[in-house]
Amino acid sequence: MFSWPTWGEWLATLPPDVRASAVSLAERFTELGAQDPEEWARSEIGENIPQLARFMVLRALWREAISPWVDASSLSDVAAAQRLIEAGANPHDVLLVARAGAYEAIVAAVCVLDEGGDPDAHETDPGWHLMETDAECNPTGREIGGLHESLGETDPAGNEGADLGNDTSRCSA
Repeated sequence: MFSWPTWGEWLATLPPDVRASAVSLAERFTELGAQDPEEWARSEIGENIPQLARFMVLRALWREAISPWVDASSLSDVAAAQRLIEAGANPHDVLLVARAGAYEAIVAAVCVLDEGGDPDAHETDPGWHLMETDAECNPTGREIGGLHESLGETDPAGNEGADLGNDTSRCSA
């Protein structure tokens, strides 16, 4: 049976400059709150996948679209939510429905991004790619893909979206 080398064992196989980059990258993932920073860093270094960019996109989507629905005050501007609460609905349940709706919208969005094109489009219609850039917004040439695969892993609550549905299997990418 094959087993992956430990983080330390893997680091020991790397040239000093790459090892330093891997350690620095793992530290950055830790600062950003990644649940398994060493695995994210190992994948970026070992597979040349722009994992830091992927993580940051997904983290921003959670922060901007899903996580605001944790606080009941976010319902104050939603008239339908207020009517439900006034009619006797549990505010926590209304909040969870809103949060699940936001999660489902993000799942749909990352699936569309990952697909790279409209499946119903004509052959001559354009598609799209999400690309990593450096700190000055210059393209690095690395495509950010497979976002649906890691959406659950970036749940700041550590639930992997389980309380919200967590079904990214419908993505065809």
